[in-house]
Amino acid sequence: MVVKKRQKVLSHGRPPVAQKKERMSSKRSRTIIREHHRLEKERAIALKKGDVKLANDIKEAIEKNGGIEGYQAASKQGQSKDRGGDSSKLLVEWLQHAKVLKSDISISKDEPNLIKRCPHGSGSSNIPYRLLEIGALSTQNAISKFPKLIDVTRIDLNSQGDGIEQQDFMKRPLPSSDNEKFDIVSLSLVVNFVPEAVQRGEMLKRVARFLRSKEPPIESEESVLPALFLVLPLSCVANSRYMDEDLLVQIMHNLGFVLTNRKKTSKLCYHLFKLDNEDNRVKTEKKMIIDGPGMNNFCIVVE
Repeated sequence: MVVKKRQKVLSHGRPPVAQKKERMSSKRSRTIIREHHRLEKERAIALKKGDVKLANDIKEAIEKNGGIEGYQAASKQGQSKDRGGDSSKLLVEWLQHAKVLKSDISISKDEPNLIKRCPHGSGSSNIPYRLLEIGALSTQNAISKFPKLIDVTRIDLNSQGDGIEQQDFMKRPLPSSDNEKFDIVSLSLVVNFVPEAVQRGEMLKRVARFLRSKEPPIESEESVLPALFLVLPLSCVANSRYMDEDLLVQIMHNLGFVLTNRKKTSKLCYHLFKLDNEDNRVKTEKKMIIDGPGMNNFCIVVE
């Protein structure tokens, strides 16, 4: 019997947020995460081939590994403050370096000149900048410490926390005016959860439609806004047959973005891109760059 392949949706890739809180060693959390990804990849291959029995066997193995709850608990543990896992710390650091934010987060409400410029404001609140955090896990991360400077809108596919709206970014209504757009969009460990390469490209294309129109900096040539903060596992650009950092930067350039900041750690790669031009409509196909044992197949396709 031929099993029809069902089209994957974004929710297929990103697991829901676990409600249960638990402590575990960093070694244990890394083991759970790696095993979960390996098993999910094997299950996806089995389903694609129509091998339902093998897919069910792998599903049982996933449950024995802790299932989605165990995986999410391990993921949230890795992002806890005491383990330095909050990626928005680096975003804050880069925004401070660009003088978008002040280094001192304890800003008096009466202090004038909180920022170098206030190009838009956000409605009646008069908060200078707006940020859309896609795939938000917490309302208490580093970027949340600047409530008088940045108005943060948090969304996630499977939100279970107050202050995080449950929403699929790909289904979020497009802004009807520039005032409804954002100065910063954060995609921290989100794109790698999107199940299809074409959908990843569509997500990056869609980000540009949520960013405000560019404006020349008034007092500084270090302007980084409007910006996309993109965080990926390092393996996506350092151990893929179809993707490396140069290609990622080229894809973003084709979509109208220029790279302003980058950083790599042993596990992650961080990039800050400024929206500076229009999409040049150049396509990016899936094309092997290098091959070797143990490499993954992560890629981004732009149609």
